[in-house]
Amino acid sequence: MAQFRTDTSKLDNSHLITRYEVGMLSDRLTPGGSMVDAFGRLRISPPHTLFDSSHRYQDNGKWSTTNTASGFITHRVNESVIDMTVKTAVNAEVVRETYRVFTYQPGKSLLTMNTFVMNDDVTKTGLRQRVGFFNSNNGVFLEKLGANLYFVLRSKTTGTVVDTRVLQSNWNRDTFSGNSYSTQAGINFGTGLDVTKSNILWFDVEWLGVGDVRCGFVADGRPIPAHVFHSENVNPSTYMTTAILPLRYEIKNTLATSSNSTLKQICSTVISEGGYEKVTPMTVVRSTSNTTISTAASFVPILSVRLASDRLDAVIIPAQMNFFPTSTDNFEVALIKNATLTGASYDTSTYANIDVDRSATAITGGTMVRHEYVAATNQGVVPLNQPTGYNFEMQLGRTTGGVSDVLTLAARVIKTTGTGTGMGSLSFYDLT
Repeated sequence: MAQFRTDTSKLDNSHLITRYEVGMLSDRLTPGGSMVDAFGRLRISPPHTLFDSSHRYQDNGKWSTTNTASGFITHRVNESVIDMTVKTAVNAEVVRETYRVFTYQPGKSLLTMNTFVMNDDVTKTGLRQRVGFFNSNNGVFLEKLGANLYFVLRSKTTGTVVDTRVLQSNWNRDTFSGNSYSTQAGINFGTGLDVTKSNILWFDVEWLGVGDVRCGFVADGRPIPAHVFHSENVNPSTYMTTAILPLRYEIKNTLATSSNSTLKQICSTVISEGGYEKVTPMTVVRSTSNTTISTAASFVPILSVRLASDRLDAVIIPAQMNFFPTSTDNFEVALIKNATLTGASYDTSTYANIDVDRSATAITGGTMVRHEYVAATNQGVVPLNQPTGYNFEMQLGRTTGGVSDVLTLAARVIKTTGTGTGMGSLSFYDLT
């Protein structure tokens, strides 16, 4: 039987076609130990999905799009994809970034997956494409720049953004070049990685401020590491500012090109491996006086919350809305997202990561995300979290342009004449 050498991380006979019936607990038979997560735990524990995205019938509304006049997106219903297309002009660009950033729990492996198809001209000069778990300051991503393919670790720990690029030929685990482990792991990789075909890109992050970032692709149902960025016992400080980051796709012309170019965005997910424990106490935001609520068909705002302008990557998850009638009336109560408020004036100093408005006098538009009827003899308490944990779909998001979601607790009285009064509160979890 072939012997495994721990000094070289290779088999002594080097035959890639050799098959083994027993997997070693240390998992040194697979490159990078992909049978285990970023903290070395066997991947047998239930994954906890923090986010998932697909585009079956339309753009699913989970992504913020920024584009120049020479860039645009198109939903392809038969392919379930979003085409991100740039015309030929220099600086033509499309950026798609999740409204939400994704929290981690120290000691848990954070796994991301993105599927994509890059432009069909693999050598187009002046075209840059990126897919990964990153923003403008920190993160990790796959980058195609002209004919070259890189894994990039981005960090702003020094106060200046630094991109550490590793060319495909220098990847330290598997170059996916047609003569490596991936060739045997997946029959479709026999001639090497082709990013103009659909592929599954994955990253797992070990982040206590320190650790490894593994980058790779799925071949034959197995996550094969291609490159690992090491930081333990290497860096004088953290390797990036935070691991609370969004998913992101980019396509841009750094030079004028000869034809239009398209990056296909397919599906994405973010997973906390081994669950995500609910351990954070709730914070309460409440009205400080009675709100007069009219009988008009429109709602009256009681209070609103948004992300603080300098904390747009905070993780704020609403937990509960509460309404207490102070008049002998029945009420309709709603939680409304991204409505237009009249007369809003935000308190920006009481809470670290959110701003609170209690001054708005009218509300129009928006999307109703929760609803309740409250009798005059009762108090309306509506939980917004899930019995098994946080409801990450309720998390406050923001656009790539820095505009936060706004959640407004609003009510209207159910009678034909007169007014009613009531008070309310919103509770939330801050996982930042």
